[in-house]
Amino acid sequence: MTAPINLTINGEPRRSAASTIAELVTELGLKPEKVAVEHNGVIAPRSTLGEVTLAEGDALEIVHFVGGGSDDDTWTVAGRTFRSRLIVGTGKYKDFAENAAALEASGAEIVTVAVRRVNVSDPSAPMLTDFIDPKKVTYLPNTAGCFTAEDAIRTLRLAREAGGWDLVKLEVLGEARTLYPDMRETLRATEVLANEGFKPMVYCTDDPIGAKQLEEAGAVAIMPLGAPIGSGLGIQNRVTIRLIVEGAKVPVLVDAGVGTASDATVAMELGCDGILMNTAIAEAKDPIRMARAMKYAVQAGRDAYLAGRMATRKYADPSSPLAGLI
Repeated sequence: MTAPINLTINGEPRRSAASTIAELVTELGLKPEKVAVEHNGVIAPRSTLGEVTLAEGDALEIVHFVGGGSDDDTWTVAGRTFRSRLIVGTGKYKDFAENAAALEASGAEIVTVAVRRVNVSDPSAPMLTDFIDPKKVTYLPNTAGCFTAEDAIRTLRLAREAGGWDLVKLEVLGEARTLYPDMRETLRATEVLANEGFKPMVYCTDDPIGAKQLEEAGAVAIMPLGAPIGSGLGIQNRVTIRLIVEGAKVPVLVDAGVGTASDATVAMELGCDGILMNTAIAEAKDPIRMARAMKYAVQAGRDAYLAGRMATRKYADPSSPLAGLI
């Protein structure tokens, strides 16, 4: 019997007694005729798998074809890949336990978190990290409540110091009544943060020109509002969001204004890479059930977009032929 050797297979260390690639593939429970193998950076033709010998320290990549579809439909931002296209917030819940339960039901892998002062009068008070583990869920620090570029930059510098985060959500608000973005301040903050090594996902108006300027300034994702924050009005301008999607080279996610599951589906049918919401879930009568509904709505909207909707017509077009009627 051949003495076991150390190999690296698909990026992971493994010991094997196989002497050839064909023996290794069989050892792994695979069929040589159904896989492709790269051996030390060189493709090994399938016809030679039984002849190529293995040596200590060899590196192999073994691949096969898998079915497509939404289960394998991931998206990437700033080099990080996620399966869920739903991002949820962490405000307005009755407590952290309900927030954590809603997050679980939503299937989201990213949560936005506000940066706030520590309660120095009660340092033992519960904290979000006690309920939502930042090692299991990606925290996305945001600048909610900031009305100047300076305040937003300062907030995110503190966030990076506190948790080492460089993937952040930037929002600079214009005024308190509408909570619309101040695009001039937002653009200025984006440029500074990008130059400091941050990877800002940026909340903005649904303006294709402004969105392109943010991308050129260093935004790693564009996040146009669907409607005012917390309004629940749904997607108010499908045309401009679609234009932003068509013109962007970075992910586009609708941020703000979602009220119910159908709003989430509309955003995804427009081709958005994802959607961020908070109030629609937190203020539902049953936040856990709504979180689950949003999960399915985002998946349905994405599948519909990938499927390609039928063309619209001015007049009726019968599903069944009219010829041959009795």
